[in-house]
Amino acid sequence: VQLQASGGGLVQAGGSLRFSCAASGRTSNYVMGWFRQAPGKEREFVATISWGGRNTYYSDSVKGRFTISRDNTQNTVYLQMNSLKPEDTAVYYCAASRGPYSDPANDGKYDYWGQGTLVTVSS
Repeated sequence: VQLQASGGGLVQAGGSLRFSCAASGRTSNYVMGWFRQAPGKEREFVATISWGGRNTYYSDSVKGRFTISRDNTQNTVYLQMNSLKPEDTAVYYCAASRGPYSDPANDGKYDYWGQGTLVTVSS
């Protein structure tokens, strides 16, 4: 499985962006997630979604502002980011896990990673 993320860019604080992550293969039975890494910091969990999309989970820092969704007919997962803050500036990565939907915030659970896309939020 290869993952191709798109949708990054420069946005002002309070603005919105939408990421897409398209998979080369069928990912309907994969847990999908988004992670991010800010300059000088470790990679951190952002959001995850179960195979059918019924279960989602967010980090406290993005809860209520970001929404993860998926379209299994298109093998694509999305991350809608609203009310962006300067602290959201980071490289964002999508990831896919073949495992069960347990401990989905653990990046060690993910088997495939996209190349990363940069978001810069200006104040």
